[in-house]
Amino acid sequence: MTYRGKTLSTGLAAATLALAVAGPAQAKMTDGMPSFNGTVLTVAYVGNVAYLGGDFTAAIVRGKQVSRGRLAAIDARTGNLLSWAPMADGRVKSLVAAGGSIYLAGDFGTVGGQKRDSLARVDATSGAVSSTFKHTISGRPYAIAAAGNRLYVGGAITAVNGKARGRLASFNLTTGALDTRWTPTVDDQVETIAAGGGRVYVGGKFHKVNNIGGYDRLVALDPATAALVPGFKPRPPVITYALAVTADSVYSAHGGKGGRVSAYTVGGQLRWSATFDGNAQAVTVLGDTVYAGGHFDRACSTARTGSQGSCVDGADDRVKLAALAVSDGHLLEWRADANGVEGVLALASNPELGTVAMGGAFTVVDGRTQKRFAQFS
Repeated sequence: MTYRGKTLSTGLAAATLALAVAGPAQAKMTDGMPSFNGTVLTVAYVGNVAYLGGDFTAAIVRGKQVSRGRLAAIDARTGNLLSWAPMADGRVKSLVAAGGSIYLAGDFGTVGGQKRDSLARVDATSGAVSSTFKHTISGRPYAIAAAGNRLYVGGAITAVNGKARGRLASFNLTTGALDTRWTPTVDDQVETIAAGGGRVYVGGKFHKVNNIGGYDRLVALDPATAALVPGFKPRPPVITYALAVTADSVYSAHGGKGGRVSAYTVGGQLRWSATFDGNAQAVTVLGDTVYAGGHFDRACSTARTGSQGSCVDGADDRVKLAALAVSDGHLLEWRADANGVEGVLALASNPELGTVAMGGAFTVVDGRTQKRFAQFS
């Protein structure tokens, strides 16, 4: 299939080509947002608030540094830095909101001055650290998701509270207790988790799930029993870095020689795939648009890439950020280039506000100085 001279790699026959929606074409960077002095690795919206985690130790507000220990909250409407400021003593890699709390995972040993081994729960309003959610983790957690009164955690985890785990674990959101029933295993690192449609989707480097081969790099699990969903077997050929789930599709960001963003049906069939000249590391969906972030500089015209990931058959400049049509993956005209080597590492969308937030290692977005966090509306 071609569109404006671009060849799209598709699985199922794509739906009728959709026109680019007005939103992406008109979306502008929100003024007045704070910058940060270190990398922003994760962003989560809760109502009008954007919660951030990463490697930073300060927010930058109107040129002045304000202490923030790897966690911060921003009013997404006004751009005001909020007083919410629990301090982690090491990297916050992933965070998720559930039931009035923010759950965080990373490389830290304390949060708010209290010992917490790589996993913690803090109040979404006060920032107080929960006294009932406290665990010891062997290995590193990289990704978390919440659904159905459970918190799902993945990474390079080998044990929780001395109980063996195969890179995945689950916790009861009410009691905070380790789930003794949900004990899936994968044979290599988990990079991302997303929950939706009565499933838990897991992506990463693995090839075997629950000791069963053929479920490479992207899998769907039962949220209660951890059994494989056998019909979902997309088997992407390269590492899965990020996931976004809607009612009828699963969107994935991948690395490899170049990078790609793919759309799958909930049955596991490939709908479309868009290729870039560098890793796609983040993905989110807002309305009719899929946003992709990474350390790419160009969106390839076809799926063919060279030995170093360069586009072989032509490309359009899209530096670290791109917008794609939900319907068929064609590249939209909207662009807001960022700089840096690592580029964009996190994306989140807020349908209520009509905004998309991005975090990463950039210092310039759309030709303006904006360090490591930006929002479009």
